[in-house]
Amino acid sequence: MLYGDTIPIDSKEEVMDRIYCKIADRYDINLEMMTIGMNQYWKRKFVRLMSPSAGLKMVDMAGGTGQIARNYLAYQDTVNNDTSSSVHVVDLNEQMLRVGKHRFASTQWAKDGRISFAQGSAENLVDIADNSFDIYSISAGMHNIPHMELVLSEAYRVLKPGGLFACLDYGRVETPIFKQINRWHVKVFAPAVARLVIGTRSHHERLVRSTMSFPHQRDFAKAISHAGFILPPGKGYELMQCGYMVAFYGTKPE
Repeated sequence: MLYGDTIPIDSKEEVMDRIYCKIADRYDINLEMMTIGMNQYWKRKFVRLMSPSAGLKMVDMAGGTGQIARNYLAYQDTVNNDTSSSVHVVDLNEQMLRVGKHRFASTQWAKDGRISFAQGSAENLVDIADNSFDIYSISAGMHNIPHMELVLSEAYRVLKPGGLFACLDYGRVETPIFKQINRWHVKVFAPAVARLVIGTRSHHERLVRSTMSFPHQRDFAKAISHAGFILPPGKGYELMQCGYMVAFYGTKPE
């Protein structure tokens, strides 16, 4: 069982959805300020480590504002000179999706039909057929979902054989000096930014409790393996900023 939050498991999805409805318009700027601009670096690296080839279809879960989608399509355009790859963004929260749709509305990607949006739960992707996508990504979203085992099972189902599961989420910083810095960042700096940008500390504190409930990177890598994915050589994950963020990857067997 991967769940470790203080909210009753059957209530978490509803509680987090209410919070994101209230902060959707300021979510990205809050994240940029809290991470001192590192958010964009992490997401670019996350996509770069996928090393996607041209023409691949990606489903981006909990991707409402479209940051991963934008980085993925930009990578395909610039690195692979590809104009056929696409992203299907799914998010439970309609307000986050509204922000994402607005940001992409005037882009060439939207005009070419390379980006689409849908509301849905990562635990039950009823509108997505088996073996549909080449890549399944979820960035800073897994910790908000109560039944992570169901998410992994659905990711496995919708991926084609040989498809890539990619997850970026908050990890455990274990290097002593960076652990102290991280504690100060979480308890002092980030709440101050949240009061400035969001206008309330309570929503930020609820988000922090959700991130802190995410399992240790070693345990989540094991869960990915137990779901049937083949982990890359080594630990099965890549630490960023000494573990402040962790990128996980797994491949569905051919």
